[in-house]
Amino acid sequence: MLDFLSTSEEQTLAIATEFAATLKAGDIVALHGPLGAGKTLFSRGVTRALGYEGPVSSPSYALVHEYAGRIPVYHMDLYRLAPGADWEEIGLAHYLDGAGVCLVEWPERLPPGWSPFTHHVTLELAEEAGENARQIRIDSNTKPETT
Repeated sequence: MLDFLSTSEEQTLAIATEFAATLKAGDIVALHGPLGAGKTLFSRGVTRALGYEGPVSSPSYALVHEYAGRIPVYHMDLYRLAPGADWEEIGLAHYLDGAGVCLVEWPERLPPGWSPFTHHVTLELAEEAGENARQIRIDSNTKPETT
């Protein structure tokens, strides 16, 4: 597990950029943290590091934004996914099939026991270190290779 303290947006973007260098198509990243913790900012850093140069925003109302870069990025925000929603019927499974990197905000909205995540990133407010400070923990538990 890696543990970082970011005291600015620039540092959070730099941590995300460094993390993005470890990602490959098929990786599924769970982004944990309360509202305002910086999950979308972190996603912006990853997406830009993977070659997308346009704007990156929260897909709260669309559920998924697709970004074309060196590796496609599928940025999901499941905050508005209703409890018990059939996420396969909604079409989310299509994005989890390995063609790109999936960034999943609010992964706890997925059905219990469903956990194909290769990485977990937790962002928390660290106000004792400053107004914009965030504690960022990255836990990588890579999926086993299939043959």
